[in-house]
Amino acid sequence: MTTKLYGKDLKDYEDVDIDELLDKLTAEELEQLSSEVDPDDSLLPPSERCREQTNKSPTGPLDRKHLLEYLETSAKEQEDWPECKPYQPGVKRGKVWKPKVEPKLKEDDDIKIELDLDDDYEKALSTATESELVDLAAVLGLHSMLNQDQYHASILNQKQVTGEKFETVVRSTKPKVLPFEPDNNTDVDKTLEQVTKNDPHLNSLNWNNIKNISKEKFKRLFDGLQNNTYLETLSLANTDLNDLNCEDLVECLKINKTLTSLNVESNYLTGIMICNLIAALLPNQTVLEFRASNQAVQVLGNKVEMEIAKLIEQNDSLLRLGLSLAVPDARIRVTRHISKNNDNLRLKRIGCE
Repeated sequence: MTTKLYGKDLKDYEDVDIDELLDKLTAEELEQLSSEVDPDDSLLPPSERCREQTNKSPTGPLDRKHLLEYLETSAKEQEDWPECKPYQPGVKRGKVWKPKVEPKLKEDDDIKIELDLDDDYEKALSTATESELVDLAAVLGLHSMLNQDQYHASILNQKQVTGEKFETVVRSTKPKVLPFEPDNNTDVDKTLEQVTKNDPHLNSLNWNNIKNISKEKFKRLFDGLQNNTYLETLSLANTDLNDLNCEDLVECLKINKTLTSLNVESNYLTGIMICNLIAALLPNQTVLEFRASNQAVQVLGNKVEMEIAKLIEQNDSLLRLGLSLAVPDARIRVTRHISKNNDNLRLKRIGCE
């Protein structure tokens, strides 16, 4: 019997020389000791964990072709396993699945519901119109008998449409088909010329949804805005604007003191560029509305959003911000500061400051 020692019993063997003990063991004892070693012990080298235990001498080199022929011959000579039920062509073995047949209700088997109502209720229901019954069904919560228009008309105390009847299945109201918005027919070259020449008649520029605007035209626009003193609203939503084009816009915002509204939504701006645009609003603080949501990079990241919140808190003029923030702390700080800016504007307007 092998005895294993634990805890205090091991202290007596701490000073024993292991090498001296191994020298006293015979070859058979060493072989037995190696077979009892834990193969998962990480203190042993991998070569010693799984030692070769085959004592049989090799019979010769491996002949793969001869081995495959032997396996094929053995498989053919081996008898098939006995089957409980022999195979017969065209005969299904086992239980055949059949769908469950539910009994059909006869016409005379309709479920009858009897309500014990007073004479006044019976008289009122017998003389009620279809619209009044629809209102009653909505009050009782029988949503499966009404469509959406009928239910909301009853809740809002509006008159039911004449000819409305009960529906056996809840159906949603078909949405109204609205025509597509017309394409933006703004002349890019003409408005670009007005911006660069500081035309006093151009107060708002809308290039939304205009594609294939070249990089040179964006550069001319932003360079012209640096000296423009009349343009107040600039909308560049869905114009394939990217970080490379916006570098000129950042420099423009640091100089321009007339622009009050900037919209760069639905473009390809990264979080770092949005931070740079918000930081460019700080020197002059004349922009009251800034929108940059729905970018190709949906996730801004914790670091970028906290930096945006820090920049917004330094801006005392921004009143509206169109930007989706996922971090709760940044969202709360931005909302609180913008509300503070609106309150300060309100107090200034009524003459409290």
